[in-house]
Amino acid sequence: MSATAALPYVDAAELRRQVDPERARRLIEQALQDGFDPATDPERASAVAGAGHLLLMPSTLGDRVGVKVASVAPANPERGLPRIQALYLLMDAETLTPRLLIEGSALTALRTPATTAVACDRLAAPDAARLVVFGTGPQAIAHAEAIGRIRELRDVRLVGRDPRRRDAALAALADRGLPAVAGATDDVAEADIVICATSAAEPLFAEELVRDGSCVAAIGSHEPDRRELPAALLARSLVVVEDAATAMREAGDVILAVDEGAVRARDLRGLAPLVRGEMMRANDRPNVFKGTGMSWQDLAVAAGVSAPGER
Repeated sequence: MSATAALPYVDAAELRRQVDPERARRLIEQALQDGFDPATDPERASAVAGAGHLLLMPSTLGDRVGVKVASVAPANPERGLPRIQALYLLMDAETLTPRLLIEGSALTALRTPATTAVACDRLAAPDAARLVVFGTGPQAIAHAEAIGRIRELRDVRLVGRDPRRRDAALAALADRGLPAVAGATDDVAEADIVICATSAAEPLFAEELVRDGSCVAAIGSHEPDRRELPAALLARSLVVVEDAATAMREAGDVILAVDEGAVRARDLRGLAPLVRGEMMRANDRPNVFKGTGMSWQDLAVAAGVSAPGER
């Protein structure tokens, strides 16, 4: 009988039951503390497929190997279907035998804010309490929740262009025990932490709004020609990325700032040294984290998942 004949499947609900945002953050953190180097992670591969394209994201961590296959079909929303769908295949490293299938979109929704929270936990002031989130989609909501688990927030503001989507996101946050209010761009001036989780192609706010010592995280895209942050902000900030080479391939915020002479690639700092305590946050300038999402993050979380009934 084939090893894949009865491969266990973990759906979104089961994944969330096993791994909450706090555990996801600790799994990401532990991978880096254990010595994993994000620079060794394979590049994200893209292939034209049907009416869209496929993203392939393989990785190896210790005794586990995994790959996420994500499909991107731009016309799907018009059909009432998700634009991005994904599956994750988890294997053991010694034999490469498939062990588990995991719903990939839910996995992405966990690992992305978990990674951002790992960075912000070290880049934000210990007493940070005012959060501004740009975006109204699932990642914006998940990021607000993730930041709420690393800091005692007393002021959460959500900035969105569509009032209906913004109000729905505010209701979702209230259901998760994180009351928030509608915000505006100028709220950045008083923010301790700013999260950018949008599909914007141009900067969301002016650089001079960001206070020294504050923390800004941008995770909206992994496309080289799109950005949420102005180059001038990166020019005066401590800039942390998951991996410098990956950022120079995929992070439009970084690539465009380098092209414009605002930032030098050699000045980028890595997430792993930050987590290991080899560098510290800045007090005399802003602290910026730009994330694109990497394969090892999916695997770090997936490795903490068990087949239903095995726990």
